[in-house]
Amino acid sequence: MASLGGNISPPESIISPQIFVAGIAGVVFFSIGLYQLSNKPSQDGAPEEPSLVKSLLLFCYSCFVKPHSRGAKGSQQVALESFYADQAGAYDVTRKALLKGREDMLALAAAQLRFKAEKQEESAAKKRIWVDVGGGTGWNIEAMSEFVNVPEFFSSVYLVDFSPSLCEVARKRFVRLGWTNVKVICQDARKFRLEDYENGPSGGRTTTPTRSSSGYFTPRPDHGGADLVTMSYSLSMIPDYYSVIDSLSCLLSPNGIMGVVDFYVQSKTDVSFRNYTGGMIGRHVNYLGRTFWRAWFDLDRVALEPGRRDYLEYRFGTILTGNLRNSVLGSIPYYIWLGCHKKPFSSSSLPHEIIERIDALATESPYLFPANKPKGTDALTRAIERTAPEIRSKAFDAAVGNLSANLPLPSFFYQNHHWRIYYDDQLEKHTQFNDEYIYAFTWEDSRVDASLLNLGADDVVLAITSAGDNILSYAMQSPARIHAIDLNPSQNHLLELKVAAFTALPYEDFWKIFGDGKHPDFRSLLLSKLSPHLSSRAFQYWLDNASIFTSTRGRGLYDTGGSKHAIRVFRWVSRIFGCRKAVEELLAAKTLAEQRTIWQSKIRPALLSPLVSNLVVSSEAFLWAALGVPKNQLAMIESDHATSKAVTGPSPTAKNTRAHAIWHYMVNTLDPVIETTHIASDNPYYHVCLTGAFAPDCHPDYLSRDAHAKLSTPGALDGLRIHTDEIDEVIARISPGTLTVAIVMDSMDWFTPGTNNNHSNNNTAAQQIRKLNRALQMGGRVLLRSAAREPWYIREFEAHGFVGKQVGDREPGRCIDRVNMYAGCWVCAKVENLPPPTPGLEVEMGQQPVLGEDLLRL
Repeated sequence: MASLGGNISPPESIISPQIFVAGIAGVVFFSIGLYQLSNKPSQDGAPEEPSLVKSLLLFCYSCFVKPHSRGAKGSQQVALESFYADQAGAYDVTRKALLKGREDMLALAAAQLRFKAEKQEESAAKKRIWVDVGGGTGWNIEAMSEFVNVPEFFSSVYLVDFSPSLCEVARKRFVRLGWTNVKVICQDARKFRLEDYENGPSGGRTTTPTRSSSGYFTPRPDHGGADLVTMSYSLSMIPDYYSVIDSLSCLLSPNGIMGVVDFYVQSKTDVSFRNYTGGMIGRHVNYLGRTFWRAWFDLDRVALEPGRRDYLEYRFGTILTGNLRNSVLGSIPYYIWLGCHKKPFSSSSLPHEIIERIDALATESPYLFPANKPKGTDALTRAIERTAPEIRSKAFDAAVGNLSANLPLPSFFYQNHHWRIYYDDQLEKHTQFNDEYIYAFTWEDSRVDASLLNLGADDVVLAITSAGDNILSYAMQSPARIHAIDLNPSQNHLLELKVAAFTALPYEDFWKIFGDGKHPDFRSLLLSKLSPHLSSRAFQYWLDNASIFTSTRGRGLYDTGGSKHAIRVFRWVSRIFGCRKAVEELLAAKTLAEQRTIWQSKIRPALLSPLVSNLVVSSEAFLWAALGVPKNQLAMIESDHATSKAVTGPSPTAKNTRAHAIWHYMVNTLDPVIETTHIASDNPYYHVCLTGAFAPDCHPDYLSRDAHAKLSTPGALDGLRIHTDEIDEVIARISPGTLTVAIVMDSMDWFTPGTNNNHSNNNTAAQQIRKLNRALQMGGRVLLRSAAREPWYIREFEAHGFVGKQVGDREPGRCIDRVNMYAGCWVCAKVENLPPPTPGLEVEMGQQPVLGEDLLRL
């Protein structure tokens, strides 16, 4: 934030239309900023800081009026002084509204450092070094004290800046604070050598700088001794940014963290084919925004061309990134980026070690070649195909492709946990969901699942993610491995958030987020506690949607997602029919008898009225958007209704229409629930719909204090893998005969029945069943629920090596579980292998090092 520069100087004689428009807009935005700043109290700073009004005038004069000196003989330092000398004392006051995200970047960096310290059980005396490049007045270093004790956490802090005026302000700041471990170095960042001030990359400090011999023909080391390197709004102000970025790797220790926050403009088109940038949420800036902000910032020689951020992401691996807007000043785009060395894990990592780590992340994930890379086009790919054909995955192939092209690995490989498997977030099958999950909570009764499955330590489970509640319930039974699968990335973001919260938060915070559905400090917890445990895409998603938990006007987590429409319809209907008070009475009912009376006399006549059914519930659009009911599943409901006694009995009570089918399905769902389960104390699924939150005595299993104690234990969730893909893609690449349980919920209701009903091998249900047969060991089970009491595809299971058993039948008046949303529940057990027989594991565990040795030879 303290280098001037820019690659293009403003024209001297001709004012272009771009600059004219930018100048006018600059005055407008400055006026807005002046108004907002003048209404905020100034913080106590160094004694020489001028008043707020004077500071703003200095800022306005320096940025918009005063001509910039080109410096004597092209000296960058003289040019910097021309810009900063008069406003150095007012710098911090005038940048509060403009330079957003600095505290967020520091919080993220501190969280990563604390995580590493806890993981490695570092002592309090551990030597840590921080280099703040372009640190200006030292504001960043003082601000870091909100997250760590700077004098104790860091043994050495180096502020490197090329402006003497700003460095002088920084020196006075640290004298005032009494921080003797901070050294202010007024020097060109390209020439700064940490070894000049430290005895080796990790040795003790020296009292006197020792000038290292360096030159063009003396290569600098691949890494240095700094545990943290930061750049705060300085990268965009450095003319020769390539050499500065190159020099950062010589400062950063093998396991060090880099943090950058800066302005940017970029088109989605520029980066849509890069898999290593950590995600695309909010990255695109439209054409007008790109043109305007580049022109406006160019007045002060602040360069927003995309190449700066691109080169940073090319030279280093991306851990986390976020794309944000400064809403205070015209939605200026800025980004926060955390990175590490491109070559991961340690400076001494051999290809064998890197491949082992990649293999751990990629094994048993779905396989997909990059679209622009034909199969088998390089020696590395061919070698892997020969040695381990069954463990190939899209994650592995993406990693190999990047390594071959000298690119950073996809950001998933730099995360601290193996939970989330790499996926291409730009594929249409993922973008179709428009960054929204359908389910904020899972509509499967975990209590019934637990009794049916009785999971043990040797079980390998595959299940649909949904909201992740049942995945966590399965994890409480400690199976060997759980594969959570969902095509919707946002559903997996929700599960990832829950897993991170188990790992990082105490029970009280965990309950507020997922029990109450709201937490006023969620954003702060996301940055300082949860971020080290999230993938970059999940982090961006929740940073962008933090208001779900923090908004005082919103209803919280359980009033979000596609399912919120159903909850809101019920709320709307209850208000129109004047039965909101009756809902409160239902929740206060002490007995089932009292609950039944309230339902029958006050709520049921409104909710199950033919008017509501005809106008809202039977709408195909509503059924899909609110309840996730696809056309094929709706057809199954209508088919069952057409053959029911209500239609075909001697005294029909219903017509064979969609409206009647949906109405009867709702009646058969809700009436038995009210009759047999107590909503207030033992049915969390309907409790959350009625109240928008869970209660301490009515919640899913994973929200209990005992569950938190178990799943927050280190290593409790190490067996979890989260796949963002189709079920077929995942099970096709799981080693044959390794699964013991597959829970597919109602997903098979989505398939279209075979055209000739003779178990054709061409229909999609049969194809998935054959893949399940291959992936499951003998005796392995498939648990499924269906909107039909006897779904057509049970015959497909029985034709492909399974025996089906109905374990839940929702006859009129009966519940299959506390949700009762489905008409039938089935367990299909594998009793025979399909030809050709399912082989044993094709790659024995003892053979896996061969893969690493082969890659090492390549």
